[in-house]
Amino acid sequence: MARKPNYPFERMERERQKAAKVAEKARVKAEARERARLDAGGAPADPDASDDGQA
Repeated sequence: MARKPNYPFERMERERQKAAKVAEKARVKAEARERARLDAGGAPADPDASDDGQA
């Protein structure tokens, strides 16, 4: 016997998977952009990264 469909849950899962995929692509693109900027001789985007360690 076939299972009873749970449409709201299935839709929620599809949307969650799609959001995760979009977020992963955005993360990869941001890393590539940062890597290209550093290769071009730019300064790091994080102001704490260039800190000399004094608080």
